[in-house]
Amino acid sequence: MHKVVVNGAAIPVIGLGTWTLKGEVCSELVANSLSLGYRHLDTASTYDNESAVGEGLRFSGVPRDDVFVTTKVWDIAPGDLERSAEESLKRLGLETVDLLLIHWPNSEIPLAGSIKALNAVRDSGMTRHIGVSNFPTAILAEAVRLSDAPLAANQVEYHPFLDQTRVHAACRAAGMAMVAYAPLGRGEALFEQAAITDAAKRHGKTPPQIVLRWHVQQEGVVAIPRTERNERLAENLDLFDFELSGEEMSAISGLRPRNLRIYDPDYSPQWDEG
Repeated sequence: MHKVVVNGAAIPVIGLGTWTLKGEVCSELVANSLSLGYRHLDTASTYDNESAVGEGLRFSGVPRDDVFVTTKVWDIAPGDLERSAEESLKRLGLETVDLLLIHWPNSEIPLAGSIKALNAVRDSGMTRHIGVSNFPTAILAEAVRLSDAPLAANQVEYHPFLDQTRVHAACRAAGMAMVAYAPLGRGEALFEQAAITDAAKRHGKTPPQIVLRWHVQQEGVVAIPRTERNERLAENLDLFDFELSGEEMSAISGLRPRNLRIYDPDYSPQWDEG
């Protein structure tokens, strides 16, 4: 599995996103993904599926140390963050995760305390690496400044209909990965774009594979597509026997001015990445 190496963390460039996946469906998809060669799993305390993700990992038989496991905590006040991390580990059935993220910034909780608590979780051994999620550039810069340990990643919504140029540049400058959730956008509307369908025909690939390849060809970008269909698992991983040309990459990137947010359409202007 191809990896992005950032601030000491080696993150597989394709992972399995698990948002909305629950129970047995989730654990089976996790186990099946690992059997196909996935080595990166993403979950969160708010997804209510950490136990199922852990069950799928154990059922797969893949050695724990071969899989990069990310989870995210919602309660980020000092004390709450540490307890949340402990509870996530218990649900996952793991002694440590590879990456623990603050799920969202919270303007009502001082960032300095949250980052200090995040570092304390790392120092305690509950996570190997730390990072953030949904942090725009200004707050990301502050988090980087406040953290004693290097931050490994910022997980944000990213796809060809959403421009995250400034956040991507900020992540690269800080030596961090930008992890793309919702990397396929809404699907059909995106997959009908000529920039994508033309590339799919030229390479003998599907439109989703073209979009995912566009992600992983960008410096420091990791994609975590979510699917409920086992047949899509293999398709989403079959990206490394072709390469998009510079012209194809530019044509797909040219779709970004649409600035279409999927999971947070009412995103407050105060968090706008510009």
